Amino acid sequence: MACMKLGSKTDAFQRQGQAWFCTTGLPSDIVVEVGEMSFHLHKFPLLSRSGVMERLIAKSSEESEEKCVISLLDVPGGAKTFEYVAKFCYGVKLELTASNVVYLRCAAEVLEMTEEYGEGNLITQTEAFLNQVVLRNWKESLKALQTCDDILPYAEKLNIVKRCIESLAMKASTDPNLFGWPVVEHGGPMQSPGGSVLWNGISTGARPQNSTSDWWYEDASSLSLPLYKRLIAAMESRGIRQEIIAESLTFYAKKFLPGLNRRQGASDSSTRLVPVVLATPPSEEYQKVLLEEIDELLPFQKGLVPTKFLFGLLRTAMILRASSSCTSNLEKRIGMQLDQATLEDLLMPNFSYSMETLYNVECVQRILDHFLAMDQITGGASPCSVDDGQSMGSPSLTPITMVAKLIDGYLAEVAPDVNLKLPKFQALAAGVPEYARPLDDGLYRAIDIYLKSHPWLAESDREQLCRLMDCQKLSLEACTHAAQNERLPLRIIVQVLFFEQLQLRTSIAGCFLVSDNLDGSRPLRSGFAGSQEGGWASAVRENQVLKVGMDNMRMRVYELEKECSSMKQEIEKLGRAKGPSTWGNVSKKFGFKLKSQMCSAQEGSVSKQNNGSGKLEKVKERHGKHKKNWSPDG
Repeated sequence: MACMKLGSKTDAFQRQGQAWFCTTGLPSDIVVEVGEMSFHLHKFPLLSRSGVMERLIAKSSEESEEKCVISLLDVPGGAKTFEYVAKFCYGVKLELTASNVVYLRCAAEVLEMTEEYGEGNLITQTEAFLNQVVLRNWKESLKALQTCDDILPYAEKLNIVKRCIESLAMKASTDPNLFGWPVVEHGGPMQSPGGSVLWNGISTGARPQNSTSDWWYEDASSLSLPLYKRLIAAMESRGIRQEIIAESLTFYAKKFLPGLNRRQGASDSSTRLVPVVLATPPSEEYQKVLLEEIDELLPFQKGLVPTKFLFGLLRTAMILRASSSCTSNLEKRIGMQLDQATLEDLLMPNFSYSMETLYNVECVQRILDHFLAMDQITGGASPCSVDDGQSMGSPSLTPITMVAKLIDGYLAEVAPDVNLKLPKFQALAAGVPEYARPLDDGLYRAIDIYLKSHPWLAESDREQLCRLMDCQKLSLEACTHAAQNERLPLRIIVQVLFFEQLQLRTSIAGCFLVSDNLDGSRPLRSGFAGSQEGGWASAVRENQVLKVGMDNMRMRVYELEKECSSMKQEIEKLGRAKGPSTWGNVSKKFGFKLKSQMCSAQEGSVSKQNNGSGKLEKVKERHGKHKKNWSPDG
């Protein structure tokens, strides 16, 4: 610790209870009262160093010839600081440190301890120590700034706060490796001007490890919020990088907001340092003010602040009932980088008094709206940029595709909540643009879970909900499941069956094309040298495997066509009660545009196996239940 000793005499002061006595052998002729402490001193040492004491003593002597009693009410630092001042006046050895120099400098200013009242007076001594020792060292500047909190008006008047902050900002914005003296003093080794490690003042030749940009985060977090804000503002004015500012703010918030560390995983640290959480957390009111201030200080730029940290701030804001502007800003920040969020992040409990739903679905809806608005502004993915080839398995997903997958997963998690109303579920599901979902399997899963958890929904509501998904964008596995799903309306099941058949037909057509190409290439391959016979044999084996797959798909197509034909007959029977009906009219009522010839079975080229009768019976039973609620004309 840097220090400076003032004076030369030994300590001649003794304390007895709430009183200090100077044991110089002469009786005391003045009593100075500072707070609850009284100092029994002598007039001459005091008036010879302080202009204020000179005037007060002269005034008291004129009013009374008895023992002089003076009360000092506004001494910065109180009785402890005046003790040092009195010792200085008596010439007692006084040690200046970063912890007491600010108090002494302010007290010397109040007591007018200038050079007019003695050479090398306290103002001169403390100013020299501040400029030559404290402000040249990171740790000393930090300690001095911390003491300013107690006497802020006095320190502000003397520009001590500003000078300390400027010193800290300059050192933090400069590469520590450029200094010839150690900036970080966390118990590490001292360095020589050349940069080598010192041992007892002797250079060892060893080079210290390079400092990282986060070396000052922990020290800065020891400052009070007002002083920390001013330090951050000074650093920004010096052009320090925004990501460093964001990391420091994150560190500071985690230290004083204990709620942020409850969901923080071991591998989720956003900085290289982990803040030490306070043993006694601050009051909720302080946490609320701190959170709102952190929100204002954070750079409003995508990617600078971890998404998980922003969600933590948002949860804490909801718990502490922070201002609506703070909550809205946090939602906008998250919306900017929603594609970086995880499903766990979105599952925010509902902290409202009504507790209508388990999770805060409305908040997620607002975040999604912010993301979509920002995606439109920045020119994100559009329907034209997501083609079929990319949507069916591109390794690099666009942000909006990632968000669509995230929202579908969130819908599946909140769907079991019986208090979740259908309009809220529909609004969130419909909020994702149609082109953002390459496949609707995730949406189908969420809808299925919602239908299972809400069995009381009317048939019209079920159909309205199922219209959110596009049956043409279901995978074969999802189509197979949906065709046997009794929770789906009959209209949707018929659509699924037809589009499943269409997918299989398309696949078979592609297989025939490949097979024709292989057959057409046989004469060309036969003319090759014997060294390529192995390649031809491999092609033949692939062709055989392909034909087996084609046979399996033909059988599946035949099953679907049998089911389609049977259902066509059943629907025509139902239509006879109200008048003539054609299959084309029924197709239009089911909401798809397919020609009736798609259902014609090519029985000559497909084996006659009736393995689909079981599924047909289930569909018939399901259809029978809906006879009263559905008709071809309605």
